[in-house]
Amino acid sequence: MSLSPSVVSLTSVVSALRASGCVFAEDEARLLISTARTPAELDAMVARRVAGLPLEHVLGWAEFCGLRVAVDAGVFVPRRRTEFLARRAAALARSGAVVVDLCCGSGAVGAGVAAAVEGARVYAADVDPAAVRCARRNVPGGRVYEGDLYRPLPVALRDRVDVLVANAPYVPTREIALLPAEARVHEPRTALDGGADGLDVQRRVAAEAPLWLAPGGHLLVETSACQAPLTVEVFARVGLTPHIELCDELDATIVIGVRRGADQTGCPTDDASDG
Repeated sequence: MSLSPSVVSLTSVVSALRASGCVFAEDEARLLISTARTPAELDAMVARRVAGLPLEHVLGWAEFCGLRVAVDAGVFVPRRRTEFLARRAAALARSGAVVVDLCCGSGAVGAGVAAAVEGARVYAADVDPAAVRCARRNVPGGRVYEGDLYRPLPVALRDRVDVLVANAPYVPTREIALLPAEARVHEPRTALDGGADGLDVQRRVAAEAPLWLAPGGHLLVETSACQAPLTVEVFARVGLTPHIELCDELDATIVIGVRRGADQTGCPTDDASDG
């Protein structure tokens, strides 16, 4: 049972948040008050937020694609712009499609696709154990694996994946220091650092994608507007047919690559085993 503004002074919480530099202090105060079960818990939550913890880590959840996604402390917080990646992945996935969410973090993208596509069989993987524990609470079916990119996935998925989505890190190493402290201090570096040009992990994802995608299957990655042309080249070099898509509303950029093949539906006719 949560508190209500009639029990706790909204003004005092807003003042504390505003003094610490929170831009959306009133919105955050309402979320904290609605989530806290006791005044003592609210005080502790406000103190953590004032100390600089991401709001989502304080609340224990983030809103993503209309879902309340569990986000544990130390796990990458799903960004609102990434909803565009999830929506486009869902639009490309037919009923019953095999979907893989690599670099899944909290599993927000996989959860969003599962909620939008009837019967979608969603698999997810991340190298971070904390993220995997969190994703297992968010991704229906519990098919979440711990390990580096494709390595932990069931081998039966090879040549069977209809939609492969990877919100791989794409911040160049030299720019990590420029990120807000909430990200630099409280999120894992492996979820942020994309190497010298930001594309190191994307290259590795793209290199093996043709082995896992079904004919006509799609690989989708989030990137920045300035990096997108380079990502297109990466996709083309491994034999995918790429294009860029933009969403002005969310300031989001993604690159989509299609595996060439005679069967452009990419939908398997029998179930992929978890073994």
